[in-house]
Amino acid sequence: MLFTVLSCSKDDEIDIESHDKNRMMKELHAMMDTMMATPMPGDPDHHFAKMMQLHHKGAINMANIVLNHGKDTTIRMMAHEMIEKQTQEIADLQSFLNSHKMHEANPEFNMKMEMSMDKMDKSADLQIINGNIDHDFAILIIFHHQSAIEMADLVIHYGHHAEIAHMAEMMKEDQEKEIAELQEWLLEHRR
Repeated sequence: MLFTVLSCSKDDEIDIESHDKNRMMKELHAMMDTMMATPMPGDPDHHFAKMMQLHHKGAINMANIVLNHGKDTTIRMMAHEMIEKQTQEIADLQSFLNSHKMHEANPEFNMKMEMSMDKMDKSADLQIINGNIDHDFAILIIFHHQSAIEMADLVIHYGHHAEIAHMAEMMKEDQEKEIAELQEWLLEHRR
């Protein structure tokens, strides 16, 4: 589990924007609502593939907000790369879903996935956002990626197909790298 820690001195002011007004947060909540409303088969591999497709679509939507309204060159470049990478991963996940039979549901996996999603939904509202598109994208994508890593760990542990386990490992590796880059950007762009 990775955590974002940003320190500030007592003299620093933190601007906070209402989550209900923030377009990045609205997109994150829309993704969560879709994920929570989508029936899942319970087979770890298929469940992960379907959930991760929705999760990636949420990240792509957030990245598109950056491309349309962001100002920082580094963040815009990361958003563009994220769109390309995750669009390909969505296609790979769909290919897996189309070509593999489902195994039986795994109640333990289902329970842990549901707990992970509940945690993701509740934790979203704890993120400090300020209305700056680049900043809010960095903060929320770090959080978003951390939840994807947790989901990947679950399928690696409970899944049956080496193909999905490999995809999950690659996603973890990419997203851990992006988390580190975003944390570095946030540290460099503190007030």
